[in-house]
Amino acid sequence: MKWIANVSRILIGIVFIFSGFVKGVDPLGFGYKLEDYFIAFNWQFLIPFALFFSIALCTIEFVTGVMVLLNLRLKIASWLLLAMMAFFTLLTLNDALYSPVPDCGCFGDAIKLTNWQTFYKNLILLPLAMVVFIYRKKFKPFTSSGKQWLIALFFVGLFSSFSYLCFSHLPVIDFTEWKVGHKLYPENPKPVKYFLTYKNKFSGEEMEFLSPNYPFSDSVWMANWEFVSQRVEDPNMYFGKSLIISDTTGNNVTESIIRNPDYQLIVNSYDLSKADATAFIKLSDFSAKAYADNIATAVLVSSTPADIAKFVKENKLQLDFYTSDDIALKTIVRSNPGLLLMKNGVILKKWHYNDFPDYAEFKKSLGTR
Repeated sequence: MKWIANVSRILIGIVFIFSGFVKGVDPLGFGYKLEDYFIAFNWQFLIPFALFFSIALCTIEFVTGVMVLLNLRLKIASWLLLAMMAFFTLLTLNDALYSPVPDCGCFGDAIKLTNWQTFYKNLILLPLAMVVFIYRKKFKPFTSSGKQWLIALFFVGLFSSFSYLCFSHLPVIDFTEWKVGHKLYPENPKPVKYFLTYKNKFSGEEMEFLSPNYPFSDSVWMANWEFVSQRVEDPNMYFGKSLIISDTTGNNVTESIIRNPDYQLIVNSYDLSKADATAFIKLSDFSAKAYADNIATAVLVSSTPADIAKFVKENKLQLDFYTSDDIALKTIVRSNPGLLLMKNGVILKKWHYNDFPDYAEFKKSLGTR
């Protein structure tokens, strides 16, 4: 049984390290997921602390995995491991049954699982945690107790600092679909297919047809069959479709912005009331210089026209504002505000407001236009 215990320890240690890392590398994204949980459970008073809980939980998960994998203070780590797995299993069972959130985010944006898949995953991991807990006294540490604590504390400081660095700038690994190099729309879109279901009025038989390949010109057939439903298969379900951009009058201007064949700057701010105003002032000057070089800037926000007008007046901004969904804006750049450079639908660069470039350096990086 010793090899089973060691295999269990190694496997669950690696899973915890991976899970903690892919969420900790994007603490703001995991913080958004925690906010979804707080809203679902009517714990809105915890929303201001979402980022703190995000970094803390990811650090605990990562360090627990390290302690289990390296056999550091395993008697304590195994208790923590078992408690976390029991909690996660019950939480994901609730998610699977009632779907308070559509995706628990256990692996961040790196691996997307349904709520039932996440629950089944935990059903596999829970026995491994139990094996580690049962055999916790039989694993021999490789160093003294004091040094084990020092190693564990080192990883706590290292990972929490790393996670905060990813919050203060941008994730060092971008697992979202809005990563640099991705294109917002397919080059050669395929035709959309429409499937129509008809039901026989007398026998109840149902038949599905690929439109327009059904006997709509047969009056006898049409008299005996009635339309039931329509199903659409769109092979062009690319990630950029989640972004809908409207101008101040409500017109959809998405295509003109994301398909701009020239350089296009996009500023995103999911909530102007929480945005860094100083960064916006810098962006206003940056945008004016870009405009002189025929580089357009579009500011995407989810605020009301009144809030936009107030924000513009208070900060004396010269920027073109558009509206979009806050969920999409939270994903584009993990910063409020964030800056993104595109050309012909391709994401070229992304910046956190702490790292906005000097315009001269920015223009030089573009080369000959």
